[in-house]
Amino acid sequence: MVECHEIVSLVKQTLPDAHVEVEDMTGGSDHFQIFVVSSRFQGMSLIDQHRLVQKSIQAMLHDGRIHAVRIKTETPERWSKERPDGDLHVME
Repeated sequence: MVECHEIVSLVKQTLPDAHVEVEDMTGGSDHFQIFVVSSRFQGMSLIDQHRLVQKSIQAMLHDGRIHAVRIKTETPERWSKERPDGDLHVME
């Protein structure tokens, strides 16, 4: 079983400046939605952003502790345009 805070910690090791939200999508601790806002994504393609996040949890994907993951990434600039209030909700 994987806890949301474990995923947050791993992503933050790769992207220390990131705001990370993780949601257990099924309650089974193996299907997760990960939302990451990081300035490191600036200038990167969407697929490269997702690969960077996926790389941080690769061991859990490889050994089967995580069966499915949905990743959404944003730069801080894009996030502020989409959400002018800048409201980020932690889903841990």
